[in-house]
Amino acid sequence: MSDTLHIIGGGMAGSEAAWQAAQAGVPVVLHEMRPKVATFAHQSGDFAEMVCSNSFRSDDDERNAVGLLHWEMRAAGGLIMGTADRHSLPAGGALAVDREAFSQAVTAALRSHPLISFADEEITELPTSGHWIIATGPLTSGALADSIRTTTGAESLAFFDAIAPIVYAETIDMDIAWRQSRYDKGETEEERTAYINCPMTKAEYEAFIDALLAAEKTEFHAGETAGYFDGCLPIEVMAERGRETLRHGPMKPVGLTNAHKPEEKAYAVVQLRRDNALGTLYNIVGFQTKMKYGAQTSVFKMIPGLQNASFARLGGIHRNTFINSPTLLDDQMRLKLRPNLRFAGQITGVEGYVESAAMGLLAGRMAAAEIKGGCLPPPAPETAMGSLVNHITGGAEAKSFQPMNVNFGLFPPLEEARGGRKGRKDRYKGYTDRAKELFTHWLAAQG
Repeated sequence: MSDTLHIIGGGMAGSEAAWQAAQAGVPVVLHEMRPKVATFAHQSGDFAEMVCSNSFRSDDDERNAVGLLHWEMRAAGGLIMGTADRHSLPAGGALAVDREAFSQAVTAALRSHPLISFADEEITELPTSGHWIIATGPLTSGALADSIRTTTGAESLAFFDAIAPIVYAETIDMDIAWRQSRYDKGETEEERTAYINCPMTKAEYEAFIDALLAAEKTEFHAGETAGYFDGCLPIEVMAERGRETLRHGPMKPVGLTNAHKPEEKAYAVVQLRRDNALGTLYNIVGFQTKMKYGAQTSVFKMIPGLQNASFARLGGIHRNTFINSPTLLDDQMRLKLRPNLRFAGQITGVEGYVESAAMGLLAGRMAAAEIKGGCLPPPAPETAMGSLVNHITGGAEAKSFQPMNVNFGLFPPLEEARGGRKGRKDRYKGYTDRAKELFTHWLAAQG
């Protein structure tokens, strides 16, 4: 027991933590309640299942903080990034994957590792002894969440996360829709045509907004509040903030030219991104929703090109749970009250697949180092990974702590960088160059 690492949760963070610790020579037991105990959002018992988008977002490691995080995870031999690269789909400048093939490959890699064993069970209480990583994610079971609250004496924070619908490609009317990535981004023709675009006139957009606002929505349970994370707002919540909000968000028409009517500028555009390698499924980008199923079908069929669409999956909404990490965790991601317990992934208050997996990577390496008698310091705060762990373990304001994506605002500023919009590209390149050098030193110091 003393030299074994136990991990609760087989999502992005738990899978990456298990891989990193096992690669360091530490025996791992991965505890996962699925498929015996189901959740609202998961469809299978596979590890690292993608329940929302199939995108890991920007892959630009020179001028984007998410792309930099991709680079760091690849440099550290990350299972999630390596598997994503092998199952990537055309998505312009983003890294999108065939979600089923991706999670199946992660599952196969973990199950074939000689140092990883598995316990198909639900853990309902925080363990009092042994080395553990809690990586149960935003869908932490009620019993374990209660145990966390009882142990810490703090109320668990919560927000609501919504899932976008998926459409069968063959039911999209390509006489109306066309294929193009925004600004024709991508090095290959496949990349430059990675998205399907559905144009709207002003009248069509206004009618769509009216229907969206009038549609039946999922009701919350008594005592629950809709504390949404801004990076994953349901479209109807965005519409409630102003009729033009969607047109300047996921439905913005910029960088796109209608192949059927190049002389006409669309008032708004709905984009769909390929969801599997076969190209038979497409998800509606940014269309997370809490509309009831019947309402979704009728409202989404108002979109030009989707009037005869069939849906492989409709949108949904679920509760996300996360702890107030700045008050509860030390810089080793350990619970201050019980240092034998580490937390990783979205339950710590990072947001996104990549960020969750990155915190799993860190937790796995830190736990392995501790079990082997050492101590691994976190990466420098000037790195993407270091900026995130610094944010959740003390850099954030505890009273207003909310889920956070990686972004350059978390990085210590560059002393010699041009300010303003004109200097932004050079400044971002400066951030990534500095981060890569420091992260490379952090890896080298581990031998």
